[in-house]
Amino acid sequence: MPGTTIYLKACVNGARTPDEHPALPVTPQQLAAETVAAHAAGARAVHLHPKNADGTDSLRASDVEAAVVAVRQAAPGLPLGVTTGFWALPDAAQRLRAIESWSVLPDFASVNWHEPGAAELAELLLSRGVGVEAGIFHAEAAESWAASAVAPHCLRVMVELGADGDVATADEILAVVAAAGSRAPTLLHGLDDSCWPLLQHAGARGLQARIGMEDTLALPDGSRADGNAALVSAAVGLLSR
Repeated sequence: MPGTTIYLKACVNGARTPDEHPALPVTPQQLAAETVAAHAAGARAVHLHPKNADGTDSLRASDVEAAVVAVRQAAPGLPLGVTTGFWALPDAAQRLRAIESWSVLPDFASVNWHEPGAAELAELLLSRGVGVEAGIFHAEAAESWAASAVAPHCLRVMVELGADGDVATADEILAVVAAAGSRAPTLLHGLDDSCWPLLQHAGARGLQARIGMEDTLALPDGSRADGNAALVSAAVGLLSR
């Protein structure tokens, strides 16, 4: 397990599908098994994307409930978050209604600040006692988040860069986030090619980090990971140096 200075969250599936990797968890039972494995390897929280029967991301109450219940039963007490990604229901009003209908709530949910209706969605989640992770993809989103009434109440701020993200871009966005004066911890992560360099940068800056099959399917040496536990173990090793 990582030391007390390391906070690593597992992102076990993301919007990927099993055609990208046969071990990608989709069903509630698979999500539960991968969560248990990632936690045993050192993850201190889990973020997941509930899926429908077709294996695509879903915000439907029944799909969210099935995923959350299965993971909670398998890993009781482990902080559990879900996506609210706009791609899963690309209509701001419908997305709000879907999340209003959730009967089983996660501990937290990520809200991408560049997406339509982000502030209203964050306010809804907070009103229901769900922690909000603000997803910041670029400096403009960081400025919008910093100016919002929700900023002081977020559980976590996630600076999230794409495959072409680099340390300089990360530091630019992190500076905007820091200037907002939020007491929430900041998490930095990348995607695919940027994943491991930005994880190491998060460690160097003392930020929270995350790893899992949402962010990459490859280990630091470029070889294919066999699942989330292998990715978490590799990340713990890098962050412990």
